[in-house]
Amino acid sequence: MKEITGRLLRVAGLTLRAARVGAIVSAYGLLLGASAAGRLGRRRGGDGGGEGGVKDGERWVRMLTRLGPSFIKIGQLVSTRRDLLPPEMTGPLARLTDSAPPPSGRRIRLAVRAAYAGRPWPFREFVWEPVACGSIATVHEAVTRDGRRVAVKVRRPGIQTVMERDFALTRAVMGALGAVPKLRQMPFKMMHEQVGSAILRQLDFSAEASALTELRANLSGLGNVRVPEPLPGLCTPEIVVMEYIGDLRRFGPDDLDAAARRQVVRAVLTAVYEMLFIDGVVHCDLHPGNLYFDERADLVILDAGFVIRLPDEVRRSFADFFINMAMGDGWACAQVVIESAAHIADDRHVPDFRAALTELVREAAGTRSGEFDLARFAGRLFDLQRRFGLFPAPEFAFPLLSLLVIEGMIKNFDSGVDFQAEAVPVLRRRNMPRERTARP
Repeated sequence: MKEITGRLLRVAGLTLRAARVGAIVSAYGLLLGASAAGRLGRRRGGDGGGEGGVKDGERWVRMLTRLGPSFIKIGQLVSTRRDLLPPEMTGPLARLTDSAPPPSGRRIRLAVRAAYAGRPWPFREFVWEPVACGSIATVHEAVTRDGRRVAVKVRRPGIQTVMERDFALTRAVMGALGAVPKLRQMPFKMMHEQVGSAILRQLDFSAEASALTELRANLSGLGNVRVPEPLPGLCTPEIVVMEYIGDLRRFGPDDLDAAARRQVVRAVLTAVYEMLFIDGVVHCDLHPGNLYFDERADLVILDAGFVIRLPDEVRRSFADFFINMAMGDGWACAQVVIESAAHIADDRHVPDFRAALTELVREAAGTRSGEFDLARFAGRLFDLQRRFGLFPAPEFAFPLLSLLVIEGMIKNFDSGVDFQAEAVPVLRRRNMPRERTARP
């Protein structure tokens, strides 16, 4: 009986969540559509359109905020692509990275007190007003009983239920897409389980504390990258307590001269390539709310919630693909994709796929940041795989996501940087291409 009741309650909750999402999207869709139509009419009448763009950006923020944390995460990703979208859109969305509306002070207090129930209160001081507020958690300053200044990341109360319902809704959407005749070969379900499960793991703060420890160890050899140290004895499944890093600065391109901008870009790329190609512990959420510089101009990486551990074979294959792309060797890139494919359709045509990918790599090889569009390249690569029935392991999405998040920032700071050339020193250190099937 309890099982039946629980199932009915889950179905009811999911139905209510679906209705809420549908109502919010429909309402804001009408507002955004009316605004777009109004601007089009003003342009035809000789008016430039006024402040419609700014108002639309604010509407997107309000809509995503009302939809909740899963959708705020989408807004955070979109806000990084200033190279693709107008500032009227990305500017307001950027506030979602660390300035999302916080829960009430009462709910935060209840959540923190509950997390430490049954044990001594570990703080001498605790500032209940958040210093930052994202889609998953709020961050607070505190002082431990032994006098250490710390940052305390507190999971939003009730967020797990909401995100699990969103996961169930998107699973249903992926199932529907997989039933479309032209899309039946696409492994939507497998991709959703892999990516969606990774997003849900952001709710496990014990896992995040472990990820912080791993990132600190892996990136310590770079010398100019800092990751806050967690205090394991004070962390819980709902709270991460870590060292407080003060004097953080968020630089914009206009704040630095050309040499400093190049230094910033190379520091970020080196750290990301170290994660992707050597360690396999990858931070997939390096938006501006998680990426800072301190007073020494060292790179500071925060928030290890969305950190993925790549299987070694996937890491090596991605490294092989990247270095062969840097060398302009499309044949070898195609071979990497073929040998590492998680699913191969019966009607695949490998020679045509190899020829098409060779041409795509030839176009991309050696292009600089301002010329290379990773989103477009990834889209064309996935389209080739769909057309020829060669589908990658779902884990391949995470290295691409990590690069997509930082690509917009890189282009703003230094459009002349060569993404591929900057990767070569890291790749050569441990990941020279492996021998593969001989060319015909």
